Amino acid sequence: MTPLDPIVLFFILGLIAGVLRSELRLPPAIYEGLTVLLLISIGLKGGIELAKQPFAELVGPVFSVMLMGFLLPLVAYPVLRYLGHFKRPDAASIAAHYGSVSVGTFAVAVAYLASHDISFESYMPLMVVILEVPAILVGIIMARGISRETRWGKLSHEVLLGKGVVLLVGGMLIGWVAGPVGVEPIAPLFFDLFKAILALFLLEMGLIAASQISSLRRYGLFLVGFGILFPLFSAVVGGWLGLMLGMSTGGVMMLATLAASGSYIAVPAAMRLTVPEANPTLSISASLGVTFPFNILVGIPLYLQFAKLLHGSGG
Repeated sequence: MTPLDPIVLFFILGLIAGVLRSELRLPPAIYEGLTVLLLISIGLKGGIELAKQPFAELVGPVFSVMLMGFLLPLVAYPVLRYLGHFKRPDAASIAAHYGSVSVGTFAVAVAYLASHDISFESYMPLMVVILEVPAILVGIIMARGISRETRWGKLSHEVLLGKGVVLLVGGMLIGWVAGPVGVEPIAPLFFDLFKAILALFLLEMGLIAASQISSLRRYGLFLVGFGILFPLFSAVVGGWLGLMLGMSTGGVMMLATLAASGSYIAVPAAMRLTVPEANPTLSISASLGVTFPFNILVGIPLYLQFAKLLHGSGG
C-alpha cells in the first residue's frame, strides 16, 4: 500500500470533501455497520491465528504492553500541563487519549502489512483491547485523584462492555472456537471484502477529521505539534518494546503503530462519564484532526521502516 493506494485515496477524498464543506456524508447507520464489520473482521483473523498460539507465551507481551499503556499517558500529562499550559482535567483527558489506541489506525496498518506480504503476531488484536484500559485509569487519577465520587462500576461497564471491546473480543473468541474451516462460509464478507469496507470507513473518517480543523485554529499550534511529535515518541517506545519482546518485523511495526495512535471512541466516552469538566473538543481535535491523518498518510509507512531498521533489515 502506497500513498496512492485506493484505501489512502478514499481517506484523502473524505478529507478534501470535508475541508471544502461538501454535502458528502455517509448515513450514520452505514458508518456504524462499517465499524462493526471492521472490528469483527480483525477479531476473527486474530482468533483463528490465536488458536495456534500457546497461552503461556502471551503472559510477557500482555504484561509489558499493559505497562506501556500506563507509561505513555504519564509522560504525556506533564508535557500538556506544563508546556501546553492546559488545565488539569484537559491535560489528563488528552493524555488518556494518547495512551489508548485507534482501531481505525490498526485496521489500516493490517491492510498495509498485507499489501507488503508481511505477517505479524496473531495476538495483536488482543493488544488493542489491553491498551484501552490502563490509559483511561491513569487519565481519571491524574484528573481528580482517587475519589469516592468516581463511578467505577459504571466506568468498568463503559470500558469493558463498550462496542469496540465486545466486537473485538467476541470476534476473537468466535475465530478461536470455530477455526478456519468453521469461519470459511462467512469469509467472503469479513475477509475478502476487508479492504473495500476499510476504504468506505476511511472516507467517513476523512470527513470527520476535516471537521476538527476549525477547532485546531482556535486552540493553536501546540496541539498540532503534540499530535505529531508525541506519536513519534510513542512509536519509538512501542517499537523498542516489540523488539525486546522478540516480535517479528511486522509485530514491531504493529506495536509501534498502536503506541502512536490516539483513541477517538472508547476514551472520549469514558472521559465524558468520569471527567465531564474536560473539554472534549481538545482531545478529539488532536487525536482525530491531527494524529489520525498523520498516521494514515505518513506514520504507518514510517513505522514499518523503523521496524525494519530495528531488525537490521534496512529501509
